Amino acid sequence: MQPNSPHTSALGQATDYSANYDASRLFPIARAQGRAALGIDGDLPFFGVDIWNGYELSWLDPHGKPHVAIATFSIPATSPNLIESKSFKLYLNGFSGTKFANADAVKETLVRDLSQATGAHVAVRLIEPRDFALERIKALAGEVIDDTLVEIDRYSPPNPAFLAANAGNIVEETLVSNLLKSNCPVTGQPDWASVQIAYRGPRLSREGLLKYLVSFREHSDFHEHCVERIFRDITARCAPAALSVYARYTRRGGLDINPFRSSHEATPANPRTARQ
Repeated sequence: MQPNSPHTSALGQATDYSANYDASRLFPIARAQGRAALGIDGDLPFFGVDIWNGYELSWLDPHGKPHVAIATFSIPATSPNLIESKSFKLYLNGFSGTKFANADAVKETLVRDLSQATGAHVAVRLIEPRDFALERIKALAGEVIDDTLVEIDRYSPPNPAFLAANAGNIVEETLVSNLLKSNCPVTGQPDWASVQIAYRGPRLSREGLLKYLVSFREHSDFHEHCVERIFRDITARCAPAALSVYARYTRRGGLDINPFRSSHEATPANPRTARQ
């Protein structure tokens, strides 16, 4: 499937919310378009995955009876394309009026279509109603830095000059902020998130890190590229020996997007935070 430009998508336009399955609703966008702005070309400087959670998945069984499930989609960061979020919602909405033999058939369809659109294998998990009670609200593990006293007057563009680290104090720790916000690059709608930064290396300045994260507040970019920018900037400015950046974005249209980037291969948990 040929990747597109975000400015040619249905995002921000009047849309027909069809209840009929249509894989062509998916709108892939080449990751290279955003990575080029970060100086990323060729081999990636990180491992990672984008975890999407879909809370509005429904389909019809062969008798026309509706079924529902929560879906989790794991898209590898190595995939050539990401999926524009509104197109993903429209695609999923098409399942609601379509008959499938069973939940396995729904899962197989999702895996096939999303893998084709992204250019890499997408893992799909369906959580059916009998297991809904097992879902729990959790907080991101780590030291929350949001009460740090700091004067802030810079809200865009992201400013890596705020980042600082003490080379004489080597630590291993996990820091969390609930103050990350960026904007959709097409509609300007706000994207709210909590972010977890786990690292080993020179101790990060809490003041500098908080100012840096807040400097995304009026920045326009996709969730995935914001996380990759954070990873690149901390790596370049603070030289950690190991680093992972994980953002948990607030859901929109029944979907939340949670990009994870790391200097080492790892599989992040999928904790649903209070704002999701």
